Amino acid sequence: MEDTAKSILESEIPALLQSKPELAKEINAVIHFNITGDQGGTWTLDCTKDSNWVQSGAQGTPKMTIVVSDQDFVKIRRKQLNAQMAAMQGKLKFKPMDMGLAMKLGKLLS
Repeated sequence: MEDTAKSILESEIPALLQSKPELAKEINAVIHFNITGDQGGTWTLDCTKDSNWVQSGAQGTPKMTIVVSDQDFVKIRRKQLNAQMAAMQGKLKFKPMDMGLAMKLGKLLS
């Protein structure tokens, strides 16, 4: 299976949350992923729910929006790109910047 932002968001992250429901409880927020590039799109991660965390499209009011290219998102997930470095280089943007929430999300993505 080819790595795409879609496969990570729609398959890997829900599987991870299924196995570690405490991560969802810790994040406990609605987050929009605005993925740019050829295989981009918008997804909503809703960690206020007990299941069905990821939806396609922008649902509800997010506590934070993450903007990143499809390629960089896959690299971060595959540990080929450090998320903190990506953020410092402007490749990974958090709007608004909520350091605490960003750190919790880091656990989910790395």
